[in-house]
Amino acid sequence: MISKKTLIDYKPDYQAGEVVLIDKSQRKSSFDCVYKVRKAVEVKKVGHAGTLDPSATGLVIVCTGRMTKEISDIQGQEKNYIGTITLGKTTASYDSETPFESEKDFSGITKEEIFCARNCFIGLINQIPPMYSAVKIHGKALYKYARKGIEIERKSREVLVSKFEITGIDLPDIHFDITCTKGTYIRVIANDFGQKLGCGAYLKSLRRISIGDYKVEDAFSIEEFKEFAKQNIHADSEII
Repeated sequence: MISKKTLIDYKPDYQAGEVVLIDKSQRKSSFDCVYKVRKAVEVKKVGHAGTLDPSATGLVIVCTGRMTKEISDIQGQEKNYIGTITLGKTTASYDSETPFESEKDFSGITKEEIFCARNCFIGLINQIPPMYSAVKIHGKALYKYARKGIEIERKSREVLVSKFEITGIDLPDIHFDITCTKGTYIRVIANDFGQKLGCGAYLKSLRRISIGDYKVEDAFSIEEFKEFAKQNIHADSEII
């Protein structure tokens, strides 16, 4: 594994296979991380272990070479997120990527109601994938239908939320810490949370903190990794 902890005296072999921890910045896609790692290490076989929405930040795990065979196992591990749900407004994408669609008064919402609603989203829950997602129906990603204003019927999915802590309430913002299984849409939780409270809500911010034992605190920014890869490749050239 390549992280900030492996900077000293570590000679990666990207062709043989490495796991690279990247701290993705906002407005960048998970594929952007893959593309930039691939370009930096000059290896064709590169993939990521779990998509993170462009508006979200945090841990993206990029695998190279033979380690791409481990992607499925890494994806299957629990994921931990922190973020903010904002009450009173809704969007089509359930986050800040699309314009506000509706607005309702949230002033009467109490802390007791917030915690009661939270309890409905702990354990096994059912979610309907959002239209603004990469889930494919009839061979086409849902977001492509959504951009044309087409609504497609989707089947609900069962996911497990093992932890949902409210870490702060500063209405209209509710800060949270969630641990969940693969395939969980946090922005769907935000939208459904708002429906439960009767005032609507959207996901204002999201940061992925960990995937299994992999931690974002050990991850490179993409610029840091590019510099690390450059120095390593340059050092190998000098030896040759």
